[in-house]
Amino acid sequence: MEAPHSPAAETAPGAARTRTTGTDAVPGTTVAIDSPEQMRELGRALAALLQPGDLVMLTGELGAGKTTLTRGLGEGLGVRGAVTSPTFVIARVHPSLAGGPALVHVDAYRLGGGLDEMEDLDLDVSLPDSVVVVEWGDGKVEELSDDRLRVVIHRVVGGAPGSEGAGDGATGPGGMEYDDRRTVTLTGYGSRWSDIDLGVLTH
Repeated sequence: MEAPHSPAAETAPGAARTRTTGTDAVPGTTVAIDSPEQMRELGRALAALLQPGDLVMLTGELGAGKTTLTRGLGEGLGVRGAVTSPTFVIARVHPSLAGGPALVHVDAYRLGGGLDEMEDLDLDVSLPDSVVVVEWGDGKVEELSDDRLRVVIHRVVGGAPGSEGAGDGATGPGGMEYDDRRTVTLTGYGSRWSDIDLGVLTH
């Protein structure tokens, strides 16, 4: 379960798909998720597209599924150790059991100093050889790499309490109840992602 953070600012999904290079965005892949298991499956599928040096930034409010997605990434990468929220240690390193890149899982919520504090964690050293996943990294870690993948998870507000598919009973604005549905929008930045078809994740 994710630690209690305040909701982060999010970008609405559905941007038009374009192809750019440099630090420009390659936006436009949105995946509909109906359950935590589907979120893990998305993580496993995304892992197949990742390589050493990749930076993945996760944005989403409390309980949106950031750590669940990262758990799927860890399974797909074949890393050691259970992937849990790194809130109280800020960063966890999960070495590969399959000869691939390690997974560096970071919670940047309590890092107020941005890039300087991130560098104190030696992430700039780990980045070339690892897949680095940063929760709450918006506005803090972009300078680590011109090439990065931003993943925004939106919770879907469902029916009234007691209705079918009402989920765990968490409530949103106006007392509306959340269910397990999510929309996940993936946006690539830089030349690394300019030719990657993130649309394969919707299949």
